[in-house]
Amino acid sequence: MSILLTLIIIAILILVHEWGHFITARRIGIPVYEFSIGFGYKIFSYKKNGVEYSWRLVPLGGFVRMAGEELGDPDDPNGFNRRTPLEKIRVSFAGPFMNFVLALLIFIYSYSVIGIPQASDQPVIGTVIAEKPADLAGIKSGDRIISVNDMPVKSWREFDNLTGKFENQMLQLKISRNKEVLNFNVTPVKLDSTGNRGIGVLNTVTYEKQAITTSIKLGLQHTYELTLLLLSALAMLVSGGASMGDLAGPVGITRLVGEFAQVGTVFLLNFAAFLSINLGLMNLLPIPALDGSKIVFALVEAVRRKPLDPDKEGFINWIGFMFLIGLMVIVTFNDIVRWIKG
Repeated sequence: MSILLTLIIIAILILVHEWGHFITARRIGIPVYEFSIGFGYKIFSYKKNGVEYSWRLVPLGGFVRMAGEELGDPDDPNGFNRRTPLEKIRVSFAGPFMNFVLALLIFIYSYSVIGIPQASDQPVIGTVIAEKPADLAGIKSGDRIISVNDMPVKSWREFDNLTGKFENQMLQLKISRNKEVLNFNVTPVKLDSTGNRGIGVLNTVTYEKQAITTSIKLGLQHTYELTLLLLSALAMLVSGGASMGDLAGPVGITRLVGEFAQVGTVFLLNFAAFLSINLGLMNLLPIPALDGSKIVFALVEAVRRKPLDPDKEGFINWIGFMFLIGLMVIVTFNDIVRWIKG
């Protein structure tokens, strides 16, 4: 289920991103040959109005193939290579921009339709995380905690404190379920990479729906804050404050999607918004083969008043593509190592 959810989320993010390129190119008048989700072997395709729409084997990317964009393309007077620097920037920027728009729309929907989660302090279990001690012991959502090691529990905060107090020890939980008192023995484990320990349960949550104007305001605020957060993380990565081991790839994202899905729909949606912002921001980096490099090439063209040599630009993009493939291999390896270590 986590893999399926991840593929759906990634496909939507890529679809929106490429649609931004596609619709902008069409409005400018650049002929589009293909709109593809994924790379590699073509699984499915159909043509409409001269454009081939395809789904390819590796669903970790996508592309819009326009006239005059690649080496060897026929010289089309309406092609991308014949466009002004400003038009090239518009087409290149449209993809990342749509990812920011998507994130904003997700936030607005989440807050106005589902609501903002408010955690309850009642000692009632709301969510039991799969494969964690509580789940393995048979504890269920809706169970009310009476005591921990014979110490009465009157609030969720007290339960958290007692769980920490008896860290690395087996806990004897007395729980009320349907007017029946049950006893469970569970031992806290490490729940995440920060070292937090617990038995794998979350308290109950209520959702407060927001007015559409409030939702828009909160959506704009959170999109802005997450963008700054990601820029700060990039700065730390460049300065050495963070390492390549801190990056997550497809495997890590799949694990996170599974965890957020267990917590609740609103948390999964907000994580999808975060991924959309991340995709938009990453594509704006001036790395060859990404949209950011096309924007840089267009700016250089505007200053020089003539485009770069196509062969040189193609070689630079090839180097960038090889760099991205290498980066994907590294982060995927790190994901697998983290998964093995738990």
